Amino acid sequence: MIEQEKNIETSSPITDVAALPKAYEPQAVEARWYRFWEEGDYFKPRPNPARKPFVISMPPPNVTGALHLGHAITSTIEDIMIRYHRMQGDETLWVPGEDHAGIATQTVVERLLAQEGTDRHHIGREAFVERVWQWVDQYKSRIQNQHRRLGASCDWSRERFTLDEGLSKAVREVFVRLYEEGLVYRGERIINWCPVCMSAISDLEVNHVNTPGKLTYVRYPLKALDGKAHGNEEYITVATTRPETILGDTAIAVNPHDPRFKDIVGRTAIVPVVNREIPIVGDEAVETGFGTGAVKVTPAHDPVDFEIGVRHDLPRVQVIGFDAKMTMDAGPYAGQDRYEARKNLVADLEKLGLIVKVEDYTVPLGRCQRSDTVIEPLISKQWFVKMTPLATPALNAVKYGQIKIVPERFNKTYFDWLENIHDWCISRQLWWGHRIPVWYCDACGQMTVSREDITTCPHCESSELRQDEDVLDTWFSSWLWPFSTLGWPDNTPDLQRYYPTAVMETGYDIIFFWVARMVMSGIHFMGNAPFSTIYLHGLVRDARGEKMSKSKGNVIDPLEVMDKFGTDALRFTLATSSTPGNDMKLIDERIIGNRNFANKIWNASRFVLMTTADIKGGVPAIEDLTPRTLADRWILNRFERLTKNATRLIEEFQFGEAGRQINDFFWSDYCDWYVEIAKVQMQGDEQARQSTAAILRAVLDQSLRLLHPFMPFVTEEVWQYLYQFSEPDKAAWPASALIVAPWPQYNEAFVDEEAEQHFSLVQQVITLIRDARNQMNVEPARRIPAIMSVGNHVSMFTEQTPLIEFLARTEKPQLHSALAQKPEQGMSLLAGAVEIYLPLAGLLDIGKELERLDKEIAQATQEAARLQGKLSNQNFVTRAKPDVVEKEREKLSAQEERITKLQARRAELASI
Repeated sequence: MIEQEKNIETSSPITDVAALPKAYEPQAVEARWYRFWEEGDYFKPRPNPARKPFVISMPPPNVTGALHLGHAITSTIEDIMIRYHRMQGDETLWVPGEDHAGIATQTVVERLLAQEGTDRHHIGREAFVERVWQWVDQYKSRIQNQHRRLGASCDWSRERFTLDEGLSKAVREVFVRLYEEGLVYRGERIINWCPVCMSAISDLEVNHVNTPGKLTYVRYPLKALDGKAHGNEEYITVATTRPETILGDTAIAVNPHDPRFKDIVGRTAIVPVVNREIPIVGDEAVETGFGTGAVKVTPAHDPVDFEIGVRHDLPRVQVIGFDAKMTMDAGPYAGQDRYEARKNLVADLEKLGLIVKVEDYTVPLGRCQRSDTVIEPLISKQWFVKMTPLATPALNAVKYGQIKIVPERFNKTYFDWLENIHDWCISRQLWWGHRIPVWYCDACGQMTVSREDITTCPHCESSELRQDEDVLDTWFSSWLWPFSTLGWPDNTPDLQRYYPTAVMETGYDIIFFWVARMVMSGIHFMGNAPFSTIYLHGLVRDARGEKMSKSKGNVIDPLEVMDKFGTDALRFTLATSSTPGNDMKLIDERIIGNRNFANKIWNASRFVLMTTADIKGGVPAIEDLTPRTLADRWILNRFERLTKNATRLIEEFQFGEAGRQINDFFWSDYCDWYVEIAKVQMQGDEQARQSTAAILRAVLDQSLRLLHPFMPFVTEEVWQYLYQFSEPDKAAWPASALIVAPWPQYNEAFVDEEAEQHFSLVQQVITLIRDARNQMNVEPARRIPAIMSVGNHVSMFTEQTPLIEFLARTEKPQLHSALAQKPEQGMSLLAGAVEIYLPLAGLLDIGKELERLDKEIAQATQEAARLQGKLSNQNFVTRAKPDVVEKEREKLSAQEERITKLQARRAELASI
């Protein structure tokens, strides 16, 4: 046992089993057990050289606020895997951490400054960064504590932050290496520009929103072949959703295979209003089905046009500035807002007779995720990473089986993105983040890329140096996460032991931007893939299947759910409501149901502890049990089948189905059947009591182990009490805590097909009789006669008659191998080949039942008369709304049908 465990309180000071609370109280349990686990070092990997370590790198949440349900499902699924492998004896490590979240965090702090009447430019870069650090320190600890609330059993001693000293060293090393390899370069390309954030932003930070817009068809005059003006001017028509960019056109492109334009390629067109002469070029990137088949080419304002411009050596004219206003190159529209210029330009084109038509058109507008401003594709000098050399090995890692994606259907998504990858713009015009490690010398004009800060120019020894003002994209630090968190670029013991990790679990929505990039960096810098499995979960939606958002008011705070229903209820709901890669609906009824399940675990365990309190023998190992009855054999058989299935399902990442099967077993097989049967068996002799108590305890113990990864708090609380009251000598316990108790091992010796079949037949008989009792409204305490024809199962059913009597509330059943004549005036039931007859006279007090039926008939007749009178009133029929009248007619019809059934039932009983 670890030394620190000795002085940690493991349970409430209850020494008498009768003093156990009658209901499970999560608030009294959860913080205590988490503190016990953390302070006892249970979350740290326990060395086991015989087994391969199982390692997960936690997807680092942004330090921009509270955790949401997306984090809750991530934490739950990863903790299930971690706790399962820890119980399997694996050397298990879960590395936690947080992401500095570049633009998101800077935006939040800038809002705070605005509320104070200042801004970052006023206070300066150094003071602003210090202010952000203050904010981050506060929210980092908040996020860590929220993960603790969720029960995340990660090793907090290894917690990392994407801007801490070690990760900063890794980021610089990667930038410099890639630069030295020719894979990082600085150049002018089209990027996503947010005019509010005043920064380039990644594709991930752009939300594409289908927005109603206009497709405007504009005529461009063609220059006469001889260069002279003629009376009949020629035109070429193009269609555009962004008329303001016409001012920056430097060509018109057509598909060279389009027969409509075979004679026009090479001619010159005139840009309206600004009268710029531009060539008509042939380019296969043009889709012949869009618009007129001819497209305007604006290399400074569209990524596709930029590539066409490169291929045809076209000039780049930027007419929209970084402030979203028109530049001097926009001619008469200079200084206007982009949308004001659009409106004015279309009006001027209309006056010139150059508008052919305007159609309604849905435009997929890109909007900044932070500011919700429409982004502008603009040419900017930025830093980029060449991605194709990195993408090919990452593509092959999945294609040839080094990495498995769960579910497999996301292979295509992964392949498509990598096969069509573009260079990655990694620079951001921000102050918060990893500063780009590049210095410019004003004396000699040289640029220096360095792993360490420099104060003098290595080229001319001048001190007139300026570090690049920009910072790196947030993803540039997080793509190194699986190995930078383990100490890279230093060759640390953690890196040697725990890389590569085992599973990368995250949402399917960031498979491109984070997961694929981690695979690239892991292979490139470490020589092998960073994990062997990628598990992708879906999004958590509301009960109607809608995405949660603050604007819709349907956001659910996981902390509020845990406060109300307990953490185990939320975790079990998230785990069992989802399947790999599919979105899930979070429904209140499911959370309530799983809170009830936690109570069921508590109540059943409390019953077992109280019922077996006077019986010595502790909690036996399940393989040491000796089943004596059919029910004993059946429950052990059911448990072993469950163990095999649950273990297989968890290994196959089918956590939801594993949880559902464990729930079904514990609630139905163990609680509703075996615990009830135990009440009968515990009335037997001492041997029967000892045997039943042993099975009750052993199956409870093993069930708690299966449940622990899903519901860690209630199971640890119950497990500790189980051993405390059954095995007071703590030295004899199999483990110091359930969190490190061995996972159940499948024992084929207890698989018993005969017990499965025979007890299933007994269950059917009991269930049918119970249903008949309910149908006939038999008082719960009344015992009823039962006659059964059981074929060659007389011996088996004879042994089970005490259970049938107790669970179905019957008199001692009359058993026959066959019946020469079926009893008259009895209810007939069939369970497989077993025939059951329940004499009606024995099912109920006929006199009382006739009396009850008479009262119901009288009440129904009175209600029918009232409805009939209402419908006979012409004032009501003519003045009331038709649907109201129709409802009253439906009520009358229902009452008449009820009267008919009640009278038939009365006649049946009266004839007995």
